[in-house]
Amino acid sequence: MKGKRILLVIGGGIAAYKILELIRRLREQEASVRAVMTRAAKEFVTPLSVASLSGNQIFDDLFSLTDETEIGHIELSRDADLVVVAPATADLLAKLAHGLADDLASTLLLATDKKILVAPAMNVRMWENPVTRRNVASLRHDGILFVGPEVGDMACGEYGAGRISEPAAILAAIEDILRGDTRVALHGGQLAGRRVVVTSGPTREPIDPLRYLGNSSSGKQGHAIAAAAARAGAEVVLVSGPVALPDPPGVATRHVTTASEMLAAVEAALPADMFVAAAAVADWRVAEVAAQKLKKGAQAPVLRLVENPDILARIAQNPGRPRLVVGFAAETENLIDNARAKLTAKGCDVIVANEVSDDVLGQDENEVTIVTRGGTETWPRMRKDHVALKLVAYLAKLLEADHAR
Repeated sequence: MKGKRILLVIGGGIAAYKILELIRRLREQEASVRAVMTRAAKEFVTPLSVASLSGNQIFDDLFSLTDETEIGHIELSRDADLVVVAPATADLLAKLAHGLADDLASTLLLATDKKILVAPAMNVRMWENPVTRRNVASLRHDGILFVGPEVGDMACGEYGAGRISEPAAILAAIEDILRGDTRVALHGGQLAGRRVVVTSGPTREPIDPLRYLGNSSSGKQGHAIAAAAARAGAEVVLVSGPVALPDPPGVATRHVTTASEMLAAVEAALPADMFVAAAAVADWRVAEVAAQKLKKGAQAPVLRLVENPDILARIAQNPGRPRLVVGFAAETENLIDNARAKLTAKGCDVIVANEVSDDVLGQDENEVTIVTRGGTETWPRMRKDHVALKLVAYLAKLLEADHAR
């Protein structure tokens, strides 16, 4: 995003504090940020904080003698590559929907000829109010782009839809729009009404009461996918192996340990529209688990292994098979060939392939190749939460195309 110009309109809500992190991330990407604050926004974050992080003065007065001598609101509204409204309060959405212009923020939104991305944030009752729903529908029809809102706990103590998207999600939407991809933002809630089951993390197969066979999967990618699917409006069940991660908000999480437990939990979560097998499931388990701790002796114990159930293949061949079955292939060599072989052998629709190494396992970034029967598509290295958002948008489009046939 180097050199891109972002005009940020900050609305008045408790979520405004998160926008400081968004500004920091935009500046890290070498984007230029100019900020407009509503009067209410200054009750939640200080203009000095916004100005310091953005490196530019903030704008807040439609009738400023200094800024308006050259019709400043027109210049602000046009001299940007993208206008971002965050948090977009119910009031700002209503003004935008009805063409009201009684302050600097609403005036420049009406005067701009650039794309507008809004990140709604409000109480769940306000978000679900028929008036707000009509305003949102009108704005979508007019081409206004949306990211969020998310489902979760709110500052007011209630729970539901209305939380502002995290800065990483807003940043990902900005990046997509600047690249010319408005699918997710324009059709926010692409998975509304869908049920998605995701597996994540490792499994552990016990050897004795203290030891187990396992792997170093952190679960970061699978958990990010579950969170992204929930943001897209899906009802999400996450079946998680042992990880050191919090349960994603708005997601029904089932905690398991072994591969057999994971399979049972996935089958219990069916039917579903989509199954994403992101977990690193142990291929083998010990045939006989020792009742007591195995002691060191003259000879090392001999462990007889038996094959674990193949969760991906079982779900792909299930009579109630989800319309879209997605597997992961973590490989150390021959990435594409092995991924294609797995696609055929398992009977799934998509394989997300990546080469595992010390700079991927447990880390915050990933580089993946999407493998389907129609070909391959390699994505640049990016944060795992960005991979998740992009993958969910890609899979939602596949589901939509399948439904249309």
